[in-house]
Amino acid sequence: MKFNKGDKVQFIREGSLIDGVVKEFKDCSPDMWYLIDDKCKDSWIFEGHLIPLTPLPVIPQFVADWIEKKKENGDDLLVALDKNWQGMKDSVRDWFDAEKERYELFARAWLDGYEVEQEPLYYIKVVDSRFGYIHLNLKTGDYTTSTNEEVFVFKTKFTESEIKELDERYWQFAVPVEEVEGK
Repeated sequence: MKFNKGDKVQFIREGSLIDGVVKEFKDCSPDMWYLIDDKCKDSWIFEGHLIPLTPLPVIPQFVADWIEKKKENGDDLLVALDKNWQGMKDSVRDWFDAEKERYELFARAWLDGYEVEQEPLYYIKVVDSRFGYIHLNLKTGDYTTSTNEEVFVFKTKFTESEIKELDERYWQFAVPVEEVEGK
């Protein structure tokens, strides 16, 4: 199998499975050798000893929050998967209900780790003006209106859940960031 610069790979060193990234490679026919950066040291590894790194499951932030909450509580995987458990948010329940394969995805995320999917970001435009965007002062927690620029301690880009948490009615004023910045 050929690997390219930047590919994530795994190999075994001294009985441990090591993750690394291909930095460069040499064709020493008939063998191919790869220089792997494994965060501790760079090592030249024979191609036959490398396997591609299995990508981590990608889950929404609210599911990641549920995993962390259950682990902090000392709960096990079975408890975390129980949809009847008190304290499970409806969003997590709905996520499980959408596809039965999500139980396996959740278990893989619990056991192997995960990446959080990038949620779309929105501006909240309440007035049709350059200064009609809601922003949050991160120091004081106050919401005011101004431009959509994020400067200093002002946050102007929000996820859907952040907007609905602020006030469900603001969702009707949500404008995708790409739509505004793509103009």
